[in-house]
Parts: sequence; structure tokens; C-alpha cells
Amino acid sequence: MRPKTSPTTEPSAERAEPGLRASIAFAIAPLVALVAAAISMRPLLPAWGFMWALAAAIFFGLKWLSWWRARREVAHAAWRSLAYLFAWPGMDAAAFLGDARPARPLASRWVWAAAKTLAGILLLFLCARAVPERLPLLRGWVGLLGLILVLHFGSFELIALGWQSLGVNAEPIMQAPILSRSLSEFWGKRWNLGFRQLSYDFVFQPLHRTLGVAGATLLVFLFSGLIHESVISIPARGGYGLPTGYFLLQGAGVILERSSAGKALGLRGGFSGWAFMAVMTAGPAFWLFHPPFVMRVVLPFMHAIGAL
Repeated sequence: MRPKTSPTTEPSAERAEPGLRASIAFAIAPLVALVAAAISMRPLLPAWGFMWALAAAIFFGLKWLSWWRARREVAHAAWRSLAYLFAWPGMDAAAFLGDARPARPLASRWVWAAAKTLAGILLLFLCARAVPERLPLLRGWVGLLGLILVLHFGSFELIALGWQSLGVNAEPIMQAPILSRSLSEFWGKRWNLGFRQLSYDFVFQPLHRTLGVAGATLLVFLFSGLIHESVISIPARGGYGLPTGYFLLQGAGVILERSSAGKALGLRGGFSGWAFMAVMTAGPAFWLFHPPFVMRVVLPFMHAIGAL
């Protein structure tokens, strides 16, 4: 016999379900709309312009999604929501919106962040130009490394230090990844923590009980691969599958590292763990930033900004 239910239980659930669906739709609508708008502009933009448009669309769409999840969990002033959405590259909305006050950053951290920014500028605008024209891939890679230094390691850290000076809990998204003692530490605690937080909240956390840790881990890296595929291979019109393959390889490496075989090989720390991390991340880097991307996107962008 079917158990009796309270007369208010089912109707309230029925009322809540449409509201929940509407809330989810409102959360993902900006991501869909922004990506669609970026794609519609593809015929009007050079490859590098389309890359930036698509990257910005995905970034702000996912950022809205992370804010939407945290907005009611953390009491905060309206200005901090605006700052999170438009003036901070990280994705940990709860930390940024919360009232935890970090220590005031030391002057040495400002100097180090500025030095990395300057080093990136020199690589992008000086060193790349010194590479002979007959080596375009090398030129592009030098410029790309400079751009990553300027943005992810330099200016983004300066922004984080600025927010910390104002009492906002904004940790730099790069945490000295070269010092990682394992592949798990590299991807989980040191490299692009903004994206790591996003993938943990929306992929790993909801799925790890159903798929297990290994299955959810692979899905996280697949998600990362597809995101990079969209802003690397699609604008370049080539190299399809290589960024996804790169991140799936990273996922397989993390699973191996956490296995009994990985423990026996000493991959969880020490020099062996560091060496495994370095080989896994840097060795197949040409899969991630493949030649079509460097030749058709990076080099034209460098020409457009006067770096070449």
C-alpha cells in the first residue's frame, strides 16, 4: 500500500520544482548567450580576436555561474559582487564575497609580482622579436610564455595583492607551480586555482559519489580539455583533440600517482614526484598549445599588438 503523505508535502514540492528549474536556467543563461554572441562574431573577427571573444564569453559565463551559487550562502555588500564579477580573475566566489580578512601583503610580494609582469613583457616584446623569422614556432612560443607571465603570474597576482590590501580574501590563482612535489599538487593546489575551484564545485563534487574519485577526476580533466579546446583549437581551425588529449593524459597521471603503483614509484612527493610532474605537464605541452594555434592565432596576435 502506498504510504500516506501530508497534503502540503507534494504540492510544495511541485511548486518548488519549477522554481528550481527557473533558477538553474537563469544561472546558465548568460553562459549560453555570451558564447552564442561570440560565435556569431566569428566571421567579423581575426582568429586571435575570436579567441579572446570566446575566452571572455566562457570566462564571464562561468564566473556568473559561480557567483550565482554563492550569492545567497555568503552575506556581502552589493559592490563586492560587482567586484567579483568584473575585477577579479578567480572563481572562488565564497572566499571573495566572505568577510574573512587576509593579512596585509608584504612589500616583497608586490616586487616579485611586478618582476614577473616585467619579465613577461620583455619576453613578449623583446625576446620573441630576437628569435629569427625562420623559426616561427619558437617565436610564437616565446611570446606565448611572455603573455602567460604577464597575465596569470604577474598582473593577476598584482590584482590579488590589491584586493588583499583592501581586506578582501583574494588568493593569487597561481601558487608557484614549479614547486609542486606531485602532479596532484600541481593541478589541485598551485596551477590556475580559479579554474580548479570551478571544476571542483560543478564537476567533481556532484559526481564523485556516483562515479568514484577516479571517474570524477577524469571528468574534471575532460571538462578542462573541452574548455581549452574551444578557445585554442576552434579559433585556430586545427589541432582538434590535442588539448583534450593533453588534459586526459594529466587525469590519467593523477590517477596513476594516487594508485599503489604510484606510491611504490614514489610519485606522491620528493624528487620523483616533482620529476613526474615536470615531465607530464611540460613534455606534451605541444598538444595543448599546438602548432596551428601558435601559427594562426598567437603570431598574428603578436603582430597586432606590435610585439613582432
